[in-house]
Amino acid sequence: MGLFSSTTLKPGDAAPAFTLADQAGTKVSLAKLKGKRVVLYFYPKADTPGCTKEACSFRDRGPKYPADVVVLGVSKDSVGSQKAFSEKFSLTFPLLADADGAVIKAYGVDLAFGIAKRKTFLIDSKGKIAKVYESVDPNTHADDVLEDLAQVS
Repeated sequence: MGLFSSTTLKPGDAAPAFTLADQAGTKVSLAKLKGKRVVLYFYPKADTPGCTKEACSFRDRGPKYPADVVVLGVSKDSVGSQKAFSEKFSLTFPLLADADGAVIKAYGVDLAFGIAKRKTFLIDSKGKIAKVYESVDPNTHADDVLEDLAQVS
């Protein structure tokens, strides 16, 4: 049932550039984050059980992440849906609205029933893909990423 994208990013590839609005309507651009490590995680839908677990896990682990790490959540939800989700769970990082799915497609994230499947990219400070998480467990993912950050500069 998934639509498979032709884009397959792997470690060492340049992370595709993007600019998307976050839950406050502020534009977030990957280019402006050079010099920082980025956790770019794609999730199906705001305020659903698995997505809530994953987002709250990133929120709760946030203080343990190094200061140069930026977490960004991306889904096809609207800015308004992202805002409601962020406020409801006091999320501490940007949720990006990719309503037309252009960034989802650029990163080769599969779709199921028109929504993004879970997939995460760890992007190094030079803008290169350092790690791709194809299979994500919302319960442990934030801890897995925290552990892997030790190997990424």
